Amino acid sequence: MIYCTTFVSGKDTRKEIMTELVGFRGKREKRKPFFLSGRGKDWTPDFRIGNIAMDSAPDTRPQRIAAIDALRGFDMFFLTGGLALVVAGINLFYEKSPAWLLKHAAHVQWEGFAAWDLVMPLFLFIVGTAMPFSFGRRIGSEPVWKIYFKVVKRVVVLFLLGMVVQGNLLSFEPDKMSLYCNTLQAIASGYLIAAICLLNLSIRWQVAATAILLAAYWLVMKFVPFSDPAVGSCAAGVLEPDRNVALLVDKYLMGSWQDGTNYAWILGQFGFGAMTMLGLLGGQMLKHVQGHGKKLLCLAAAGLGCLALGYFWSLDFPMIKKLFTSSMVLWAAGWCYLLLALFYVLTDVLRLNWLTFFFSVIGSNAIFVYMWTEVCPPTRNFSRVLFTGFSECFGDGRQFVFYLCNYALIWSVLYYLYKNRTFIKV
Repeated sequence: MIYCTTFVSGKDTRKEIMTELVGFRGKREKRKPFFLSGRGKDWTPDFRIGNIAMDSAPDTRPQRIAAIDALRGFDMFFLTGGLALVVAGINLFYEKSPAWLLKHAAHVQWEGFAAWDLVMPLFLFIVGTAMPFSFGRRIGSEPVWKIYFKVVKRVVVLFLLGMVVQGNLLSFEPDKMSLYCNTLQAIASGYLIAAICLLNLSIRWQVAATAILLAAYWLVMKFVPFSDPAVGSCAAGVLEPDRNVALLVDKYLMGSWQDGTNYAWILGQFGFGAMTMLGLLGGQMLKHVQGHGKKLLCLAAAGLGCLALGYFWSLDFPMIKKLFTSSMVLWAAGWCYLLLALFYVLTDVLRLNWLTFFFSVIGSNAIFVYMWTEVCPPTRNFSRVLFTGFSECFGDGRQFVFYLCNYALIWSVLYYLYKNRTFIKV
């Protein structure tokens, strides 16, 4: 179910593209923005599933956006030990950790949003961003049932891996297991929702589906009460850490398999799906909007629009990452769009791949490095044995040197896989 593929790279033929940033030649027909025109099906091949005929041969030419791998690697860097390295590096310039660093290097306890809270939403977002490209290679070249089979298989594998990481699945003791408790399981849910929408809806309806997910979650959390003798009761609109509809639904449905935290998972799937869908729409922009300048304009507009909507919605429906509230999803998506635009400029427009190569190596084996750093304590012990004595030679900089050596070890393994074109997939 988890497999590894090895690719042999060929020549990468590139054309000059800088002129597309500042304009275009000749007149072009004025068109509505792609997400308002209702012409989503015109931007995908004629062989799409559902509402598009299957009478054309598929375009099997590979289409890859370097920014996606780089941004995925940027996210995974922080998730797999990079945060400690960055914090230690910043602390070299301060006698005491600054307040802003302490705030943004940790999760907000309940309401609000810090930089560290962006890591999980960005993971979901980038999964969605890659989907128009990965599915575009399958649609028309594979039977419909085979595409859905691969989707379901990936969902199941991700869900089980999530239980391995945080759900104590390998303890083989049911009373110690947690059913739904990890980012990989959130990705599984978001991926399934986004895949169904991508395979059956035009782009305009994909936008509508995203809005419906966000609005439906808001309606449930604000206007639906909950009461059960076994898990307690909650009035409509209550959003307290130990008393809200989403938490009580988790306790009611999962019972002793609920993870014991105040994270929302079952109703949180509205937010997981919406976050992945927002990433999918970013991928649609990269795939279908013509010209680098227009792509960047769409991404920037989407980012600023989501930030504005998220902020104003938070006045009624607060940003709570543990509940994955609709306002938090939009706020996080705004930053994700802007980061995607930044990485797109660096990698696909200016071709400054040397700036992002470090992250691209990490992003090419994201699931592998996540599982490795989460479930292999011997790696951490090995780093302590190997680097502790060496780092002590650097006095006040010992913490930074230790984390630097530790991540150099991780990255060297990933680079070996990358250099040999070996990518471990789910």
